[in-house]
Amino acid sequence: MEQRQQLQLIGWLKRISAVLTVAIWLYVITIFINNPAPFKELVPYCMGSTMLIFGILTGIFKGLEYWEAQIQHKNGQHNEKETR
Repeated sequence: MEQRQQLQLIGWLKRISAVLTVAIWLYVITIFINNPAPFKELVPYCMGSTMLIFGILTGIFKGLEYWEAQIQHKNGQHNEKETR
């Protein structure tokens, strides 16, 4: 796969993972809202699930950014060899 295509793929994976994460978070929050228990009792679960969901998103983003940096670094080395 060409490097430009890989960078485009990474961009789309970031967008898709962000949208899916927000959708999952909204689904979980609606479950808590529809629960008959008082919200005061659900707050720890709500906070914990929010931290877990967005923590996973952060890990995914960091992995994709690492992959993107590796591609750009490789591309930079390739361009240096061509100019010599």
